[in-house]
Order: sequence, then C-alpha cells, then structure tokens
Amino acid sequence: MYVGVVNSRRNDMTTTVTDKKLSPNEELKSSIPTLSGNIYATIADESVDHFSAEDIQFLKFHGSYQQDDRDLRKTGKKYIMMVRGRIPGGVMTAKQWCVFDELATQYGNNTLRLTTRQSIQFHGVVKSNLRPLIKRINESLLSTLSACGDITRNVMAPPTPAYTRARDQVYADAHEVARALAPRTKAYHSIWIDGVQLDNEAPENKEFEDPLYGKAYLPRKFKVAFAVPPVNDIDVLTNCLGFIAIVENDQVVGYNVCVGGSMGRSHGNAATYPRIADVLGFITPDKVVNVAKAVLTIHRDFGDRVDRKHARLKYVIAERGAAWARNEVNQRAGTILAPARPFKFTSSTDLLGWRQAVDGKWFFGMYVNMGRVKDAQKAVLRQVAEQFPNLEFRITPNQNVILVNADATEKSAISALLQAAGLKPEQQTSPLRATALACPALPTCGLALAESERMLPGVIDRIEKICDDLGLSGEEIIVRSTGCPNGCARPYMAELAFVGKGPGRYQVWLGGNAAGTRLNRLWKDVVKEADLETELRPLFVRFATERNPEERFGDWCDRTLWTETATPH
Repeated sequence: MYVGVVNSRRNDMTTTVTDKKLSPNEELKSSIPTLSGNIYATIADESVDHFSAEDIQFLKFHGSYQQDDRDLRKTGKKYIMMVRGRIPGGVMTAKQWCVFDELATQYGNNTLRLTTRQSIQFHGVVKSNLRPLIKRINESLLSTLSACGDITRNVMAPPTPAYTRARDQVYADAHEVARALAPRTKAYHSIWIDGVQLDNEAPENKEFEDPLYGKAYLPRKFKVAFAVPPVNDIDVLTNCLGFIAIVENDQVVGYNVCVGGSMGRSHGNAATYPRIADVLGFITPDKVVNVAKAVLTIHRDFGDRVDRKHARLKYVIAERGAAWARNEVNQRAGTILAPARPFKFTSSTDLLGWRQAVDGKWFFGMYVNMGRVKDAQKAVLRQVAEQFPNLEFRITPNQNVILVNADATEKSAISALLQAAGLKPEQQTSPLRATALACPALPTCGLALAESERMLPGVIDRIEKICDDLGLSGEEIIVRSTGCPNGCARPYMAELAFVGKGPGRYQVWLGGNAAGTRLNRLWKDVVKEADLETELRPLFVRFATERNPEERFGDWCDRTLWTETATPH
C-alpha cells in the first residue's frame, strides 16, 4: 500500500490514504519541489544534446517540451525543443514582437507559431540555444514560466477592441489573475537568468513548498480564460475556469463563474471525454482573484494524482457536481456566489481587416494561415513593429494577430506595407479558411498520430470544391483539426472536426455551433484522408437541400443527424 496525499484539504490538512500508487509525475514533483531538476547542469554539459526523462517533466513547467524531428527519425533522432511564451491575454508591445521575431530567426526555425491560448511557440530550438532564447524573452519582460506543466497555463482574455470599453477592465482582471496564480519557485530565475544549478539537497530547496500549489503542484494543467459576451472568441467554456463578463453601460459589474471545461480525451477510453464548463454563479470584480484561487485549490486537493488521464478538474466537477463545486468555492473564497446573470454568446470568430475600435482608433485583424507566421508575413509584421512602436500586437485564440491603436495616417501606411509585401488588407482569405484551426502535430509534436497543420489547408481546398459544386460557395463552417485526441485546437467545439487516429486516418466529429456553447459528436470513427470527399460529399448534398434558411452546417447536423442516430458524446 502506498500512503500518500491523494486528496488533501489544505485548510484542514485531512488526507486520503490509498492503496494505489501515485503516478511517477507526482513522486517526481514532490522530490524536487523547486522544479529545478538537473536542468542547468544538462544545459552546461556540451557533451549531451538532450535532457533526461526526469528533466523533460521539469522543463514543461519552465515552458519547454523536448521533441525530435519526426521527419528525420529514420536517420536517427534529432533532438529539438519547443519553447512557449507566457503572454497573459496575448498582448505584446511592438518591441516585444520584434524580440520574438528575432529569436525565431536566431534560435528557432524562423517561424512564429501562434497558439490557441494566445501565446507564441518557437520550434526547432536545439539544446545549446535554449537558455539564450528564454533569457531574452525574460529581458523583454515576458516569460515562459508555467506556459506548460501541471500548473496554471497562459491566462486568456478577449483580444478584440471593437465591442465595448469594458474589454480593458477584463484584460486588467485577467492580468491580475495571471500574477496571483504564478508559481513562486526561484529555480526559474536561477536557471534561465543567473545560469546557476540549484542544490536540490539544500534544506531550503528540498523542503520548498509553493504557497499556493504546495510541493506537488497540480494533478494536471489548469486553464483560465475571460470572455465578454456576445463574442466567445476565447471558447471560454472549454476552460477549467472561466469568467464571463457581465457588462452594463460599458462597465464590468461582475462575472459569471464557470468551471470544469476541457477538451482532452483518449482514443479507446470512454472514461475520458470533452466537457463544457458548468456555470456556478455570479461574483463582483473584487472577488475574481479569491475565486480563481479557490477553484485552483479544488483541483489541487481533489484532482486524481494516480491516473493522469483522469486528473483534469473536469472529472472532479463531473463526478461531484456543480452544487458541490459551488459550496467549495464559497467556503474557500470566503464569499457567496450569487445566481448567474443572463448572458448570450453569438459568435466565436475573429474580425479580419481594418475595423474601428470603441475609442475611435483603428485595429487590423490579420489572418495567419494555420497560426504559422513565416516568410513574407513574418517580414512585414517585423517592419510594422519597427515603424509603428506604439502599436499593440494581440494574439487571438483563433491563431491570428490583431494590430491595435493605429490612427488614420498609420492605417494607410500599414496598408501600404502589407500591399507591398503581396498581402491583402481586406478579403484576406475565404470564409471557410478564416475560421479553420489546426494544431502543429507532425513533425514536431511527440503525441501526434496524424498530420494536422500540414494536412488541413489541402483538406479545406477539397471541402471548398465540394461547396462550390453544391452552390455553397462562401459558406462559413468552423473546421478544426488535431493530430491526436488531446484537443489542443478545440476540435470538439467545431462544426466539422478531424481528429487523428493514425497516419492518414481521422475521426470525423460534427455538430458544434458558432457560439462555442455546444459540443459536437463523433460521426465516423475512422476515415482515410484520401476518402474524405467520398464521405463528406453526400453529407453536404443533404445539407444544401435540407437546411433551413440561414441555418449553419453545425446546427443542421445537430438538428438532423443526431435525431436520426443517437451517437454518444
């Protein structure tokens, strides 16, 4: 029997004794609670080109995954690192964008990969370049700490300034939550700034306990997001913790709190599933940090530390219920959640092209194909950042970038730069392509079972051909793709999604909605990529002939297909 803290209420220090052994990750985190591992010692050792299995786990907390180029595996492993920034709300200064652009060229593969959590990933970083890259990110006043790992990930906030002045207050609250939930370990600064390996046996390090996370941190990742209805460009209900702003007269009067959302699942394991968050109630803005800490500690104290596939907060909420969660939040936050206020989401997509913000200035939504900033687009964004240092660069959860705070003169000059680079300021892409999302998958992600980023553009071409043939040209359908079932591109909210099962083979999921408030369902368990037209064309024929006026594809699937075949979520 393994005697350990599986579920611990830190406020009364009660523990559960289990005969199940804690997962290796739990034992590892507790053994070196500063999360330092032997990372710096390995960095300093020029005779090795990769990190140990233990240090790979610690590296995640520092914002990096060790990977290898899977295109080259037949000739041997070429170890490379992925580095992810922690950029609360996805907001960067023009100067910070220039730093990231330069780092991608100097230390990465000369691309910037925008993520669905409003961050930027560097790919192809070799071990010797890892510390210089992360140090420069910190010198730019951003970080990578807790961008990955069993901890609070990048806190998301609405990027678009077109709807309400309350967005600024929401962003400020998101930033405050990001600061409050940041880990306190000194290992990050020691490794990446000072270049010093901590003594893991020193009492102050061996006995270190983070004041919020404890010695073992969280059972799995913890995701937080803010949204402002009616726009759900955050996909807020897919997060462990969501704050839905209630706005009156352009002021945030409070937030509806939702808990227990998550996309991840595993093939062949029905005990794992995507889940939409439950709305627990309403709080005033002054309670946001306390409630965030309360929900995080529920995960810390009740999350499964034995089975990592069952370790997300969503399983705690699903199994114990929203009423239980509400009571726990009330006790831990020292407040009483009021009844949730009415709200309605209507869309989840970005505004592309030039638009006027509520403050009268202009912003430009730039489409980024599959979130990969490269080539002419990378070069012109660097030009814009250098020539217009007052601009904000905002990364969207739809893997695009928004340039904010331009005046009328700057608007014209930026458009001229874009056109000179061969980029269209308006009508940048088709409606179908504009809403598509894909995770990176192959060749860098070690979890990928199939292609995604390299596959989806061609699949979109083929779907557009079907739509053209059926009189559906210009139809907006939210299409998403992932190389595995973990759901990084939020496929289970899409109207049409492809989830990798193996090389050239995908599950097909149908029936999400434009508002991001409904899960889709599994339609086909295995479809070969080569057979997609054969499978999809009859579906689109039916849609074209059976849809109601203005009815979207996902709504038609939900109304028609799922009344014909009861497919479980």
